Amino acid sequence: MTGTITRRGDGEGSVQVSQDPKLKIEDGALVIAVYGKGGIGKSTTSSNLSAAFSKLGKKVLQIGCDPKHDSTFTLTHKMVPTVIDILEEVDFHSEELRPDDFMFEGFNGVMCVESGGPPAGTGCGGYVTGQTVKLLKEHHLLEDTDVVIFDVLGDVVCGGFAAPLQHANYCLIVTANDFDSIFAMNRIVAAIQAKAKNYKVRLGGVVANRSEDTDQIDKFNARTGLKTMAHFKAVDAIRRSRLKKCTIFEMEPSEDVLAVQNEYLSLASKLINNVEPLEAEPLKDREIFDLLGFD
Repeated sequence: MTGTITRRGDGEGSVQVSQDPKLKIEDGALVIAVYGKGGIGKSTTSSNLSAAFSKLGKKVLQIGCDPKHDSTFTLTHKMVPTVIDILEEVDFHSEELRPDDFMFEGFNGVMCVESGGPPAGTGCGGYVTGQTVKLLKEHHLLEDTDVVIFDVLGDVVCGGFAAPLQHANYCLIVTANDFDSIFAMNRIVAAIQAKAKNYKVRLGGVVANRSEDTDQIDKFNARTGLKTMAHFKAVDAIRRSRLKKCTIFEMEPSEDVLAVQNEYLSLASKLINNVEPLEAEPLKDREIFDLLGFD
């Protein structure tokens, strides 16, 4: 196994999936984990951010960490097989696999991997993440990579879902300007705070998505110590790009499209050159209810 279930100091009384030290991603790569409420646009954000990094000349690898395995389809223009499905076909004898069995080239050279997940109600997402990183390292596929992006499923409710944080330098949280999204963001802040006790991961910042305004996000940021790094409004071109199975960088140029492209390029540049690790403090559930939605 690549991960063991063990008691750690990551959270009081918690049972965590700990990282095998041999599976550490090389220090030369910038590793980013993208989290947020289910359906908030993490995959769209991750794929467009990967494309932006590639436009800045970086060698990028995006790893989808969701059984839905649709993280990379706007980059590859198709649904690619998952690592777990491919491993199952060879009875988990990874030595029988070639890189092109599980890694696929997408837009502008972005390399794409879909981890997949265990069958519903069984297994652990942390184990799946570990198997994926192990396979990539066995084939030396991380050595020349500049940026690795983990696109992680939904809300963080257990150590398995938080496993990508063990590999990451920074976590980006995607949120809308509403209570449910911010409530999920608060739980993610708590997860990062727990993982940061034993791993290098730190909070990078917030991506405001599908929101014309950011007043509720701003209020939460001010209270907790978070910072918004990028703001994407509800631009129809973003929605249409996903329907067309492509990134925003492949859409017909328009004022809106160019503005979104520039915001992604700006976000990528900040993450390379000017990210400030944040020391945020999550709120108690009741504090969020008291903070948001009132004048």
